[in-house]
Amino acid sequence: MPVISAPHAFNEGDLYVDLQSIFGRALYLKCEGFNFAGSIKLKAANEMVETAERDGVLTSDSILVESSSGNLGVALSMIAASKGYRFLCVTDSRCNLSTRLLMESLGSEVHVVADLDANDGFLARRIDYVRALCASDDRYVWLSQYTNPGNWRAHYRTTAPEIASQFPRLDVLFVGAGTTGTLMGCARYFRKWHRSVRIVAVDSVGSVAFGGKPGRRMIPGLGMSMRPPLLDESYVDEVIRVEEADTIRTCHRLARRGFLFGGSTGTIVSGAMDWLNQHATRGITAVAIAPDLGERYLDTIYQTNWLQDLYGDQILDPEQVTAGSRRVQPMPRASGRRRKP
Repeated sequence: MPVISAPHAFNEGDLYVDLQSIFGRALYLKCEGFNFAGSIKLKAANEMVETAERDGVLTSDSILVESSSGNLGVALSMIAASKGYRFLCVTDSRCNLSTRLLMESLGSEVHVVADLDANDGFLARRIDYVRALCASDDRYVWLSQYTNPGNWRAHYRTTAPEIASQFPRLDVLFVGAGTTGTLMGCARYFRKWHRSVRIVAVDSVGSVAFGGKPGRRMIPGLGMSMRPPLLDESYVDEVIRVEEADTIRTCHRLARRGFLFGGSTGTIVSGAMDWLNQHATRGITAVAIAPDLGERYLDTIYQTNWLQDLYGDQILDPEQVTAGSRRVQPMPRASGRRRKP
């Protein structure tokens, strides 16, 4: 029986859903939403905060500030409340209302950026606001999830070993690409593993993380309106981009079987199923990482009026429930495979 005194001390890391009966393809979905922050971002938040504390960057007078589309903001809100820090989350208008209310309930301040940047996203505007805050008052401490190595180290130390322990014959791993902290941590770990694992990054159409044209993205979580500073493409074997319509249909298909997941999970499962349908995958072991659950998306992905206003009346046409995606060219392996992290 676990007994804890701090909310970040608990995380269920060994729960998987077998999606064979839902999609007809063997895929094990690693569920990362069962902690008090409700998402995989708890791991990165905890790693970055503890590193800043060890380095003396955080003091009792510090004010944590971070740019986040939602889940990292919730994780930092929870940790800040537990440790007695003030926290300001800079987010944007795509952030789910329930997520903003949750951060405020935990005692955090939330600033919402409404102006688009040059790539039809909000990230550059959010970062500009954070930088201006830090320049105005040296009490502000920006952990910078986009550049902080603690972001990927958290998953190198926890997420990847958890998968390796449960699936010693792993063949392919599907990981969503946002800041690419989870992607890079897992890819670095499995690059050194005892057998070759194919790393497939799943991104959103309209994201420029791996190049391409920027476009409208209404579902927070995955995708970037700039190239992620943490990204090293030599660790990635292949990239798949998923349309938001396919994300939504996949989320609803899972929900019809009793599994309520968030938008990032819908994107990753959609991309993974497309890849599995196009490859000779008989007998392979495939795992995908589900970053969060679906309760925070009840007023967006699972709200009929929101869906119809943005995507049209046929977004949930019963004949269009199969997962689909658009493919990006596979990335060549870099030489010197056994690279140390």
